[in-house]
Amino acid sequence: MSTNLNFTNIRLSRELSKLQSESDKLEGIIIETPTDLMLWHAKIKGPTNSPYENGVFDVELKFDTDYPIKPPSVKFLTKMYHPNIYRDGKICIDILQSEWTPAQNIRTILLSIISLLMDPNTSSPANREASDLYNSDITAYEQKVKNIINLTK
Repeated sequence: MSTNLNFTNIRLSRELSKLQSESDKLEGIIIETPTDLMLWHAKIKGPTNSPYENGVFDVELKFDTDYPIKPPSVKFLTKMYHPNIYRDGKICIDILQSEWTPAQNIRTILLSIISLLMDPNTSSPANREASDLYNSDITAYEQKVKNIINLTK
């Protein structure tokens, strides 16, 4: 087990260092320096030209000693209204489930989350109400998202 933990710590340290370096930072994403390498917090700025664009969202990433064999647990701490985000903040996205491979990393997860905010997958909803509203009345969906963002500011 300690071999797994050592490998996990080395991998996470390298990924954190890359994501925090000026040359490799992701636009609109801030990774806070963790006090525990197995628990990260990030702030994701809502993507431009999406209903989330005026929001800043807190995300928690929890790693197990089996990372990168197993994906981290990732969830929004900020209240979200999105077809692929459960009410408790957990994210329903292939990269964190069936499509996970050890070749994936935190960068690919964060980029996938940004992509999901811009283009929800309504064929696999975690929040049926949000998915139905998105499919039936995109304007009402976008207004509901903006209202929730304004409440969380």
